[in-house]
Amino acid sequence: MSNIKIYTTHYCPHCVRAKNLLQTKSADFEEIDLTEKDALREELRQKTDWMTVPMIFMGEEFIGGADELFKLEASGELDKRLAALKDRPAGR
Repeated sequence: MSNIKIYTTHYCPHCVRAKNLLQTKSADFEEIDLTEKDALREELRQKTDWMTVPMIFMGEEFIGGADELFKLEASGELDKRLAALKDRPAGR
């Protein structure tokens, strides 16, 4: 189990961008495909008030989508968060 979860659909270019960035950082993440999981997608929408994919969680924190992930990267914050997650047991 990973400390990063990324909810995607198979036809989403922003999901691909986000996954590629995480892969370049050698970040371990779990991908959950919402393509045919409408109930789960609705559950996440209610939890996050977010309607689009990707939906990215680091630990228990919902950080947003691809744009937010790239903003973290541009500010240098992404590396800090990834380092902090490596120090935590998965699932926390």
